[in-house]
Amino acid sequence: MVWPFKRKRRKQLARIEVTGAIASGTRKRVLKALETVKERKYPGLLLRIDSPGGTVGDSQEIYDALCELGKTVKIVASFGNISASGGIYIAMGAHHIVANPGTITGSIGVIIRGNNLEKLLDKVGVSFKVIKSGPYKDILSFDRELTDEERNILQSLIDDSYGQFVGTVATGRNLSEDTVRTFADGRIFTGAQAKEMGVVDRLGSEAEAKKWLAELTELDPEKVEVTTIEEKKSLLNRITDSRFNSRLSNSLDTVGFELETNGVPLWMYRP
Repeated sequence: MVWPFKRKRRKQLARIEVTGAIASGTRKRVLKALETVKERKYPGLLLRIDSPGGTVGDSQEIYDALCELGKTVKIVASFGNISASGGIYIAMGAHHIVANPGTITGSIGVIIRGNNLEKLLDKVGVSFKVIKSGPYKDILSFDRELTDEERNILQSLIDDSYGQFVGTVATGRNLSEDTVRTFADGRIFTGAQAKEMGVVDRLGSEAEAKKWLAELTELDPEKVEVTTIEEKKSLLNRITDSRFNSRLSNSLDTVGFELETNGVPLWMYRP
């Protein structure tokens, strides 16, 4: 017996938003939402991406989950204001991609950052005594400059991560790796340019992406309902939710992301 609400969901489309920097919190939320899409047997998923990218591992887990879901569910990604670096990576898990002509996208590459405060610490008379198990255990320490050997190690790590990124884009967009490398040098480009490169399929708004998804799932584009899968807010959050609180939360998230990812390889657009 098929319950009526299950039949109804088969005539609806699911929608998931990926906004802001991609890190552990985003990964957990999106993976949970993707599981909901699978359990409720929605025929199609509209993946709305407005993200500058983020951490490598979290982006890969979202991508892998999308690829698995895509075996039974049609997925169309819609790029918003910005879908760069890790934002592009996760979109490779969709069957098709739609971008606005002016979407900022690209930034395909890897970056790792560390802070060198050695001169400042010398001025204030602060030094650190380090005891380590191996010569590279304190790599990217903020109280000294990198050695040549450490720089080579990090460059090798970046090159390997970059190769994974290029390979995924090549597979997802049916391009050769050599072709992808011609534009995967960290540059950013518009949605219109991305279409010329083969990174996206069509130019258009989220509404047009929804229409295409409806057609792919053989649903009426004019009548189909779209359900956004998101975490439920607590009563307290709903009561206290305001523009100020939202801005404060976003600011704290940004600071937390910067602290959490210092010294971590990122698929992240850095303007």
